[in-house]
Amino acid sequence: MRGFCRGWWRGLSLDRSEFKKAVILVDSIDWNGKSQYESLLSDKESMKKPIYIILVTLVLTHLPSQALERYEFYNGIRSLGMGGARIAVVNDETAVLVNPAGLGRLRDHFVTIVDPEVSYGTKTRAVVGADVLAIVDPSDMVSKLQDSEGNEAHVKAQVFPSLVFPNFGIGLLSKYEMNAEYDSTLTSPNNVRVHYLQEDALVMGFNFRLFDGRLKIGFNMRAVNRTHIDREGDSNAVDPAESLSIKSLAKEGFGVASDVGIIWTLPWSWLPTLSVVGRDMGNTNYEINNGLYHGTDERPDTTLQTVDAGFALYPLLGKRTRMTISAEMRDVLNAEQLDVDKEDVMRRVHAGMEINIADALFLRAGWHQRYWSGGAELAIQKFQFQFASYGEEIGTDSAPREDRRYVMKFSFRL
Repeated sequence: MRGFCRGWWRGLSLDRSEFKKAVILVDSIDWNGKSQYESLLSDKESMKKPIYIILVTLVLTHLPSQALERYEFYNGIRSLGMGGARIAVVNDETAVLVNPAGLGRLRDHFVTIVDPEVSYGTKTRAVVGADVLAIVDPSDMVSKLQDSEGNEAHVKAQVFPSLVFPNFGIGLLSKYEMNAEYDSTLTSPNNVRVHYLQEDALVMGFNFRLFDGRLKIGFNMRAVNRTHIDREGDSNAVDPAESLSIKSLAKEGFGVASDVGIIWTLPWSWLPTLSVVGRDMGNTNYEINNGLYHGTDERPDTTLQTVDAGFALYPLLGKRTRMTISAEMRDVLNAEQLDVDKEDVMRRVHAGMEINIADALFLRAGWHQRYWSGGAELAIQKFQFQFASYGEEIGTDSAPREDRRYVMKFSFRL
């Protein structure tokens, strides 16, 4: 049945979400009392007309399609400045989170005391105005969104105090993120899309160096408490009149997860490097208990296992100037889904570069999904100041839409 619908979908160039709705409609039809598949085998030709009518109707009525922003456990400011490329180049404490094999690149131990990182969308100010505290409470945010249609409010804050040595690291990640938008095209009164994520995770990473360090194999383990509101779909968006407390909207749970990473550096000019990271190995669920904070009745959805792959080059530009060039793709083994269920590959492609001047000034640029990114870092003894800007894809594959975001970070290390 789905294979038959797929052919119609390709011919009509339907949006992916519209195709899914068509499949649901077609699968629900009772073909003269027979099962769908019996009818398909016995009278395939007679089915084409009603299926065609259903799909054409979906096109003509322009059913709204869901925003498809990608959400990941961790994204740091350095990689965002480099277009999101990270797994083949990470060489600091964030290797514990991004690619534990990167712990093999550390030359010394250090302690990160404070490292607050804040991300803010350019349209957020139009939503909240001077009331910046509204971004921490979903109920306050939703009430303001109704007067600012078309503007997505985005804010994210995270800290990762940590202790790292060559081949070992441990840290505590605390992250808060919220994205919300009023959309009048949704079925009233559920007109507000809300995505809220609060995570606290204790993470420990290890690495093993083989063949004089050319091959690094690392893994991490994390215990994570997740509080998640995922009300972005056409059918489950938020009604501003309903109870908007975190407990009433969220799902919370506690789980244990693990990532495995490999970095292979070839002993040639420019040090070509290949890297692969498997995330949430065996899938991650949050069923251990009902969480640490809100005690909600429901648990967050399971995080499925994914695999990222990337490469990097390291040309020397001078005695004290080096360049890093990298590219990667997220979730490269996405073939288990239906062809029509795959997102646009451009959402998963990231590339960028960094120029390192005397280990003190770092200039970054890249391509994040479909949009440019850039950043800079100033490192002075124990202090680091970083800034980045990138574009996040928040539209659909058929109607891309950029949300320009800015990130700032300050770090103090010993």
